[in-house]
Amino acid sequence: MKQQAFTAKRWRRVEYQRLVDVGAFEAEPLELIGGQLMVAEPKGSEHSAAVDMAYVALLSAIPAGWTVRGQNPLALDDDSAPEPDLAVVHGSPADFRHSHPTRPALVIEVAESSLQFDRVTKGSLYARAGIADYWIVNLEDRVVEVYRDPGPDLTAPFRWRYTSVNRFHPGDFLTPLGVPATRLAVAALLPG
Repeated sequence: MKQQAFTAKRWRRVEYQRLVDVGAFEAEPLELIGGQLMVAEPKGSEHSAAVDMAYVALLSAIPAGWTVRGQNPLALDDDSAPEPDLAVVHGSPADFRHSHPTRPALVIEVAESSLQFDRVTKGSLYARAGIADYWIVNLEDRVVEVYRDPGPDLTAPFRWRYTSVNRFHPGDFLTPLGVPATRLAVAALLPG
């Protein structure tokens, strides 16, 4: 007897959003990444503290007309709705009542156990979406990795990657490309 090949269903963002809207995934934290439903990593206390610290630092630093979104979806393309730990978007929270933002000025992921996934998979996804500024708060090495200059790369999961990667340490300061009036201390993003 010939065995049947199985294929996974590829979800579209609109299908996923309909299911979210009716509460289908309330019991499990999921993200839509490249048409696949990915279970979000459990968040430990250090991860949560780093997200909270970065949120507070961004809120106090960004100028009027910008919003900091915490762990909320981005509508990047037809098959992806990632939920980065933080995103800085132009506009007010009310601007996103009916649709998620599509082009954040800055995306930040806090990484502990998810470091490789955030570097490779999410980095490729964000680069393909044209997000110019992607930061990883690397809790393992106590640095902030700054990814910029997205470009094509056929070996990357989504065929794009960042061509510029720099590491910043406590004592350094960062300025988001899209919000140049903002200056953040790296130490304000890393739990003590």
